[in-house]
Amino acid sequence: MLFADDMAILVDGYKKWKWLENGICKRLKEELDKIDVKVNEDKTKIVDFLTGESFSFLGFEFRRVKSLKGRWRANYEPKIKSRTKLVRKLKGKFRKYESPVNKVVEEINPIIRGWVNYFRIGNSSKCFCYIKDCVYKKIRRHLMKARNKKGFG
Repeated sequence: MLFADDMAILVDGYKKWKWLENGICKRLKEELDKIDVKVNEDKTKIVDFLTGESFSFLGFEFRRVKSLKGRWRANYEPKIKSRTKLVRKLKGKFRKYESPVNKVVEEINPIIRGWVNYFRIGNSSKCFCYIKDCVYKKIRRHLMKARNKKGFG
């Protein structure tokens, strides 16, 4: 038996679309039954952005925000947990090599490139700036340690 997993359906909040909520659930179950896939009812939930709710999906946090033009839209950005996991992974790579910096850069470049390519969709610029600053500080600190000095240089 297979289970359906990792699916999100977004419908705008107009009252005329309220009938869609039931229709989508019914149709989805019908189509998945045809291919013998069961929906996990325990993990299935309906979130209403109009009431300020949000949800996490595949490393992103989805919520409703007002755009610069004053319209409401869905905003999705990397979860803090995903960012923290990356920073910890990079920290381990920096501790692994004391010198030279070239080795560290060769190790962390594919990791950062992969992470950025995954999270490049959505509204990730603030998170990317945080990661960039973190990496710059770690590289500068690494260079200073190689010279037996304290601080960031």
